[in-house]
Amino acid sequence: MTAVSLPTVRQELHADKAPIGRLLRSELSWVFRRPRTWISLVLLALVPVVIAIGIQVGGGPRGGPRGGSLYSSVIGNGFVLPVVALTASLALLLPLVAAMWSADAIAGESANGTLRGLLIAPLSRIRLLTVKAFGVAVAVLAACVLIVVVGTITGLIVVGSQGMITLSGTTLSGGAALARLAIAAGWVAVQVWAVGAIALAISTFTEHPLVVLASTIAGAIVFGVLSTIPALSFMQPYLLTNSWGALTDVLRDPMPTAGLVHGLAEAGCYLVIGLSVAAARMMTRDG
Repeated sequence: MTAVSLPTVRQELHADKAPIGRLLRSELSWVFRRPRTWISLVLLALVPVVIAIGIQVGGGPRGGPRGGSLYSSVIGNGFVLPVVALTASLALLLPLVAAMWSADAIAGESANGTLRGLLIAPLSRIRLLTVKAFGVAVAVLAACVLIVVVGTITGLIVVGSQGMITLSGTTLSGGAALARLAIAAGWVAVQVWAVGAIALAISTFTEHPLVVLASTIAGAIVFGVLSTIPALSFMQPYLLTNSWGALTDVLRDPMPTAGLVHGLAEAGCYLVIGLSVAAARMMTRDG
């Protein structure tokens, strides 16, 4: 064995001995210390507030829970506001911030010149990618929970509610409504995790965060366009964005699960593909 290869072997043998708990805490500290993380969270928290104020000032669309647009179901039905806010954010804002955080995780480190140091540190590359993915996942989950919490509080204060009036016309108790909101937040988080995984994979191929951001958003837009073309209906079951409309199923009673489960399975596939590509690229990356 050559003298050159000995340090490499020794590094690989000790690469996984770094305490994972400390690494994860350090990554979360780094993610939540960035000003743009907090700016993104504040902007997302404002979504339900803006929707509530807009509906109240404008008198709201007509139609009630059983008819009209989804926004009409918010009238006097504050527990619906978080779901409406999640639906609006999932269309663009949440994928945008997930792509931004994923771009910062790898491409941003590369642009700042710190990624090379991380790659030669006594830490395996797979573990490094795991830590980075964990940071993005926690930030995304925090964003979804924040939207639901702010939306619930805003809905109860500004809109008011005696329970959740579903799109089926039934009324759920406060506890059941909160359970539905928890399901909505978790489901949306998984969808955005899939977007973040794809963005993380793109991030491993470039040192320019804007390239990651533009590529991810362009992909989401293209998927959205493809899902509206009848001639390409054979592709639609495989498009990640095609199942995002299933989120409104949490507002039905009884709650249909087929669309939600299909959406989770689809997101899971994209999540695995994105992380697999990212891992393969990290194993061969020089810096």
